[in-house]
Amino acid sequence: MQPSDKLSKLTVVGAGAVGTAVAYASIIRGSAQRVALYDIAEKKVDAEVTDLRHGTQFASVTDVTGGADPAVVAGSDVVVITAGAKQDPGQTRLDLAAKNVGILRSLLPVLLEQAPDAVYVLVTNPVDVLTYEAQRLSGLPAGRVIGSGTLLDSARLRLMLAQKAGVSQGNVHALMMGEHGDSEFPVWSSATIGHVPLREWDRGGQPVFTDAVLDELAHSVTHAAYEVIQGKGATNYAIGLAASRLVEAILRDEQTLLPLSTVLQDYRGINDVALSVPCLVGREGVSRTFEIPMSVHERKQLAESAETLKKVIRELDQG
Repeated sequence: MQPSDKLSKLTVVGAGAVGTAVAYASIIRGSAQRVALYDIAEKKVDAEVTDLRHGTQFASVTDVTGGADPAVVAGSDVVVITAGAKQDPGQTRLDLAAKNVGILRSLLPVLLEQAPDAVYVLVTNPVDVLTYEAQRLSGLPAGRVIGSGTLLDSARLRLMLAQKAGVSQGNVHALMMGEHGDSEFPVWSSATIGHVPLREWDRGGQPVFTDAVLDELAHSVTHAAYEVIQGKGATNYAIGLAASRLVEAILRDEQTLLPLSTVLQDYRGINDVALSVPCLVGREGVSRTFEIPMSVHERKQLAESAETLKKVIRELDQG
């Protein structure tokens, strides 16, 4: 990492819909003092950088740079990787694994050469598989290779719960764990609205969150991205905001808890796989993971999610 008196630098890798959304959100939010955008598609990235730079008068960012030369990555404190094939309508995130792991394998050495001390954030899907692969390829400490994981899924969950309960989203404390994909699940046993356990929240003496309602909400969260992709071809704005929030947690050394994907060792018996659990995040990345109260069924769901991802990793290694 650079000394704290240096201007913080974020580099976003990939000038597609997600990468430009991450850069744009980070500029608007002031997530980093310097923002760079890197992509091998020279005309595309140059145009995006020019467009972003034209708006710097209206933002707090000090500098916006970028291009197709890997040198633009040099000196980065955080590198957010969004490059890869996009998810098509009807395609699962795991369907993208082989193609995007191949892209990562060629890209990561280039990035590490330019920014060996950065914290690396993976956004490209399947994000858990790529997070595992990036940590394995780079040899970096697991805490410095982070997947955005279920950060956005948890935000979707909280939004839906808040709407159903009729309260501010900030009062909802709930998260999705496991794979950022079809095997993810909500941890209902730890969910609360304010200090009230979720299942005890009532309206007129009647419980709001019955088993049927909770099942419907879980399905809606898991399939939310598919619906957006079906309608507009990609999800980009919300993940852009989520990634910029994560960048802030790192660069400002917030020591905050977020549901993120990181390579786990001995987490409820789970080893050698990346998936989302509550993580303490600061300047050095993820410094610690936490085991929150979970039901027997939720622990089983976590183990099954881990096995789903391990199966994909084994297939990639064999292929």
